[in-house]
Amino acid sequence: MKRLVRISLFSLLLLSVGCRSMNKALFAIPAAPLATRLPLLDVGVDANVFQASAGANPEDAQKLFRLELERNLMDAKDTTTYGSVKLQLTKSDLQRTGRGLHIFQLATLMTPTILGIPAEFFHGNVQAEVQIIDVKGNVLATYTGKGKSNITVAMYYGYSQKGSPRLADVQALREALNEIRPQLAADAAALREQLILAKTAGVVTVGELPGISTDAPEPAPADSTATPAVTPDTGK
Repeated sequence: MKRLVRISLFSLLLLSVGCRSMNKALFAIPAAPLATRLPLLDVGVDANVFQASAGANPEDAQKLFRLELERNLMDAKDTTTYGSVKLQLTKSDLQRTGRGLHIFQLATLMTPTILGIPAEFFHGNVQAEVQIIDVKGNVLATYTGKGKSNITVAMYYGYSQKGSPRLADVQALREALNEIRPQLAADAAALREQLILAKTAGVVTVGELPGISTDAPEPAPADSTATPAVTPDTGK
């Protein structure tokens, strides 16, 4: 009997830790850079819906979005900002299923867990909106996306019971951003042009005008030894 208790306690410990790396899964961003990246933009994130969630927090949404921008959407070489980009989470729902299975696991001293049977599941559902705004405050484009996730709590191939709710929310947000990215890619070239134009409108550098160069050589000084031209006297 003591042996079975020890096995069950060991199973609970493994289940609380999980076998797959939570840190790698949380903020993994797919490499899908835009053909034409947006110029550097100020970043705003409204993820207040995560405050009521038992999973992720607003800081998780901000970190994931910034990684997405740096890896796929914005030109990291820029040093001047040309407007702003805002992420707003309009809906977040986190559900926990498989509680009956979890009770069965406890009743059998977690023996099914050792065999690899899941303990329970977490399902995330997120709706997100991304806006591109120029320096004058004009909203140039708005994109929306929906994301869902299904996270398994299990030994060997699943995640920990403690971290799974957070991962479910973050994974759902990642899927929403994956849905938004191709929409933005279709407009990226036009958006880049509009953002830069709004920033530089009315600012003219003479050297940049076609056919005019500020590097043109200065005229040669007049030759003091030259004989001035004489106009013939017509007698009038």
